[in-house]
Amino acid sequence: MQKIFIGADHNGFALKKKIKVWLDKKGLAQEDMGNIFYDASDDYPDYALRVARRVSKDKARGVLVCGSSHGMAIAANKIKGIRAVAVNNMQDARKTREDDDANVICLSGWQLSFSQAVKILGVWLSTPFSGEARHKRRLAKITRMEKPWNALFLR
Repeated sequence: MQKIFIGADHNGFALKKKIKVWLDKKGLAQEDMGNIFYDASDDYPDYALRVARRVSKDKARGVLVCGSSHGMAIAANKIKGIRAVAVNNMQDARKTREDDDANVICLSGWQLSFSQAVKILGVWLSTPFSGEARHKRRLAKITRMEKPWNALFLR
């Protein structure tokens, strides 16, 4: 598996530290995109942007952790090629990979224990994209939405 880029704001910082140890124990290559120290005044879009840009550029996977997981997903999805999902259970982890080929998972530092988070992450990382024609068709439509000229037609 390719490198995993990981990032978190202050609300996800403690969980991110534990996830990094878990990834190391699994032998999965990772790169911490910040924050590298606890800062109660940091802003989640900064880390979403860093991770999303690297995931898009390297065709990799990303893990983002903030309070709710929602803000990270919204911010990461602004980057072309990113399919970020906020996931709080194993079924969604599986389906977002099988059907949507999600490349960034966003986890809640408020709602998930470490045990829950790594179970969800384990499913998400081990689930391949199904490659079914209907899912490829739908993802192609999303990719077309990212083209600048389509902005004229999507208003």
